[in-house]
Amino acid sequence: MNKQERVALAIKEVVSKMMDRVMENVLVNDPFVKEKHHASKPLYAALVPDEIFKGSHFERRFVTPFGGVWEKLAQVVAIEAHGNCSMGHTVDGTVGTESLRRIQEVLNRLEHSIKGKDKAKPDWKTELEYIRQGGGEPIPVSVTCDIFIHNEMTNTKYAFELDKMPSDNFQIRASKEKMFKLLAMNPPQVDFVFYALPYNIDEIILTKWFDIQEDSIVLIGDDFWSLIGGEGIYSEITNEINLFGEEFKKRIFEEYLYV
Repeated sequence: MNKQERVALAIKEVVSKMMDRVMENVLVNDPFVKEKHHASKPLYAALVPDEIFKGSHFERRFVTPFGGVWEKLAQVVAIEAHGNCSMGHTVDGTVGTESLRRIQEVLNRLEHSIKGKDKAKPDWKTELEYIRQGGGEPIPVSVTCDIFIHNEMTNTKYAFELDKMPSDNFQIRASKEKMFKLLAMNPPQVDFVFYALPYNIDEIILTKWFDIQEDSIVLIGDDFWSLIGGEGIYSEITNEINLFGEEFKKRIFEEYLYV
């Protein structure tokens, strides 16, 4: 079995397991009960066909587990390209007290107007340099990365914050804070840190925290997948999912929606 076949098989396995869990949830553990819906929302039930709410019932139970699928797909792809990849990996190191203070200062200035001044505009390179120059008494710091790659052939370590739904202002701030801490560690524990989104989005959501045009640490869609898996891997993933996606659509129609 060659690399492409291994990746294709692994992609199908990851997505299939997720879909099996979703189907078990909506058919067995938490099915749509028409009578319960009518009792709790009589006005909605009087005006809107049950099938509409049955569809939204499925959607809510599909979106949450699918978030974890992106990380598993990234792991599958990265292992083939780099030989090693882990999810939820913790990096331990030390960061100076003044550098830690400056991290909070930078984040606060991006989020708030301070002393009558406008909010700061994001500039990753300048921000990181200012933080690193802080120094101070070393304090133990632990950061858990969504995705961590250690390419042992090149001895290069990559850490990723993988944001599946970048609409949460608090979550984006927390991700950037973790990235600063990782790169402020002395001695260094990682070589590269990235804020990544597994698919293309409306970039305006991120402009409060990142300069999308200039900050090279932001990877969106194909740029992310190409880095961890090589050129063309994003298309390969979507093509593989499309190949077996029809069988899941048929199953949802037959087993859930029109029962």
